[in-house]
Amino acid sequence: MAAMFGSGLSNQTGAAIGSLAFPVLGPLGVVAVRQYVAALVLVAVGRPRPRDFTWRQWWPVLLLALVFGTMNLTLYTAIDRVGLGLAVTLEFLGPLTIALTASRRRLDAGCAVLAAAGVVVLMRPRPSTDYPGMALGLVAASCWASYILLNRVVGRRIPGAQGPAAAASVSALTFLPIGILVAARHPPTAGAVLCAVAAGVLSSAVPYLADLLTLRKVPAQTFGLFMSVNPVLAAVVGWAVLGQSLGAPEWAAIGAVVAANAVSLAPL
Repeated sequence: MAAMFGSGLSNQTGAAIGSLAFPVLGPLGVVAVRQYVAALVLVAVGRPRPRDFTWRQWWPVLLLALVFGTMNLTLYTAIDRVGLGLAVTLEFLGPLTIALTASRRRLDAGCAVLAAAGVVVLMRPRPSTDYPGMALGLVAASCWASYILLNRVVGRRIPGAQGPAAAASVSALTFLPIGILVAARHPPTAGAVLCAVAAGVLSSAVPYLADLLTLRKVPAQTFGLFMSVNPVLAAVVGWAVLGQSLGAPEWAAIGAVVAANAVSLAPL
């Protein structure tokens, strides 16, 4: 339980610290650095041998790399526009959709309605509503759902963590010229680089290693249930680190999405 809570807290704290570098590097620059860190960690753990991959193994790896980079870029851009708590709540609809789609229980139909109601509350028309930011959060959700499905394919075709490690490497190579361009146009400060690196370590390295150890001792269903606390952690970290306060309707919407996920994954 401590490892799962620490993983979620580390992930959201890393995203919050990374957003502190947005004024200098922008979301694109922060995501580029995060991809580099993720690749270093995953390659060290997975030790991929890409020369041994067949095309049947390579194509889901390439798709996973594309989804991995797009997911992080859309999420961090959404965080920049609508705040950490709301962006993560919208992104969390991705795994929730996967869980609901795979079920045939009547109870899960109610969970889908509850989650949809939460989204309607989050996206209700207001003078300050940032619809592009909300849309980016939903794109991140679709990327997370695709990430889960592609990881299953990669896991079946490539042993160990070689597939995700190879995907992270391809994603990092794709972001390499982007990072150079961002650095050339907006010379980074030491503080901004440290924040971006911290985001990579806290949001990629620590959660990956913690989850790897946790899943050896905790059933996947229990792990999925505990993941539902992430939108709440994001909202709390956003308030504590970034001063992003939420009103009662936003908290109710976050609670609806969390409850829908918890009920859908709970055993009968």
